[in-house]
Amino acid sequence: MFKLLIGISAFSFIFFATELSAQNVLENAKRDAVVKKHATAIGQDFTSKNLKIGNVVFFRIFKEDTGYDSGCLEIWVQSNDKKSYILFKTYAICTFSGGFGTKTKEGDGKTPEGFYNILPDKINQYSSYHRAFNIGYPNRYEKLKGYTGNYIMIHGACCSIGCIAMTDSYIEEIWTIAVKAFAQGQSSIPAHIFPFRLTDENIKKHSDYPDKTFLTELKTGFEYFEKNNRPPTVSAIKNSTTVKYTFK
Repeated sequence: MFKLLIGISAFSFIFFATELSAQNVLENAKRDAVVKKHATAIGQDFTSKNLKIGNVVFFRIFKEDTGYDSGCLEIWVQSNDKKSYILFKTYAICTFSGGFGTKTKEGDGKTPEGFYNILPDKINQYSSYHRAFNIGYPNRYEKLKGYTGNYIMIHGACCSIGCIAMTDSYIEEIWTIAVKAFAQGQSSIPAHIFPFRLTDENIKKHSDYPDKTFLTELKTGFEYFEKNNRPPTVSAIKNSTTVKYTFK
């Protein structure tokens, strides 16, 4: 019984320490000059779209998209009645690396594709790339696949070795929106990265995509949001021979 109590206490301490770490990061971010600089103007932009800054947000990223030299990052915001998501703003990506196809190993220089979650304790206001979010690569699917690598970010400074790089002015706005959402209780921000919009026409156009099976999985996740106007809950399963994404 004594050992059990010690075990429970140790678990509680670890859980509390993790939460405290996340909260410390969030408190530091809320005091950040970038947030103070942009929050009022961005809040007014939210209001103009009948939204509130701090509402739940979702990031969708395309390495290629019409009208953008290096793709774009979309911020979708949950409506005030929580019944739908509204496209708040689209930001041009400054650069990414490695072309189409996902990252599979440390040092391959590729920007990942897939389904990620940004956590409050994975944001870095002291990054040498101005501001940064760790997207959480490798995710569970990628770990089951045995993919390697780490520290894949959405950041500023407009340079990339596997990351999604934005201009400093854009990352400041994105950072402010994310911090405000975390401050209102959002536990993680889904960030979905696609090579391009996965329509049948685009898939036919990009017939040289390096992994057609993986592209089909990405397409299922892409279509879920298109159909349901909310990001799916994404899981990964492994049987004796394959690893697959699941969406619900």
